[in-house]
Amino acid sequence: MKVKGIITALTTLLTAGCLALALLPAASFSAFAGEVTSISGAGATFPYPAYAKWAAAYHKRTGVKMNYQSIGSGGGIKQIRAATVDFGASDAPLTPDKLDKWGLIQFPMIMGGVVPVVNLKGINPGELRLSGAVLADIYLGNITKWNHDRIKKENPDLDLPSTHITVIHRADGSGTTWIFTNYLSKVSPPWKEKIGTAKAVAWPAGIGGKGNEGVASYVSRVKGGIGYVEYAYALQNRLNHVRLKNRDGSYVEPNSATFQAAAANADWKGTKGFYMVLTDQPGKESWPITGASFILMHRAQKDTAKARAVLSFFDWCYKNGANMADELHYVPMPMEVVTLVEQAWKDQLRDSAGNPVWK
Repeated sequence: MKVKGIITALTTLLTAGCLALALLPAASFSAFAGEVTSISGAGATFPYPAYAKWAAAYHKRTGVKMNYQSIGSGGGIKQIRAATVDFGASDAPLTPDKLDKWGLIQFPMIMGGVVPVVNLKGINPGELRLSGAVLADIYLGNITKWNHDRIKKENPDLDLPSTHITVIHRADGSGTTWIFTNYLSKVSPPWKEKIGTAKAVAWPAGIGGKGNEGVASYVSRVKGGIGYVEYAYALQNRLNHVRLKNRDGSYVEPNSATFQAAAANADWKGTKGFYMVLTDQPGKESWPITGASFILMHRAQKDTAKARAVLSFFDWCYKNGANMADELHYVPMPMEVVTLVEQAWKDQLRDSAGNPVWK
């Protein structure tokens, strides 16, 4: 009887222990098992709405938190170079030379559109039409009134006010700015000659806001203002977007379909270091200021478990986050590109012993 009692007691204890483990949340179980429970990144504000949505869903599914600082591409590059975060994010792709110099790997995570937005009373979203040349001259300070003849010529059916144009731009080093100025350099020789393409430029006019969030906030408050933001910020802040004239001469609306049209000609396989610029692409349906956002990681990884946790997150996003990205009007990466990216992980990321981090 004593033996039976002992066995019964042990069975009860084991059953209770298993039940307790089963009831533990994913995060607690990860900690119990000694696994990575959080990863960190910093950089581009352009993809932040999508990254935030992915992070919340991933945490709910796995218990692993993704902490992301939306500080701009310039800040993201600085932080990954200093190794203060597990990954950096930039909308301005780094050249292969810089990747080699800094010991980094780069891969595209998502695509989207940079959209001019305005604060004009009586003008509905998509009603105002602008060509790239006119947009450049607005940002150069050459066109200062909304009823300027060149704007009126493109909008004969609109009652344009004589309101002064307040140009709003980024105050921080920004990949969104890099995409925007890259486009202006392609469509406006004066812009290319005087200002050029960079994450931070010497703006001829206007006021600066920090992040896509800051620009969106200024545009919503400044009458006669014009700014540029990733499309998700225009939607979230209910800003009036502009219809842009593309390379084929069509005035197009910004949305996931026109961003996808611009990205359709991208030959990722033919790139080195996944360096790709999607502005001013051909195609009647193409949105002219489309860009990709990139993740940056060190090729030599000191913490193998942390590196694998980061890659596991992005692998999950590639394979499970397409619908969430599309809801925010981002364009998910095609699976053939994902295959190229994950092969690059295997080929280029190494632990301290020189072994592949991703298998």
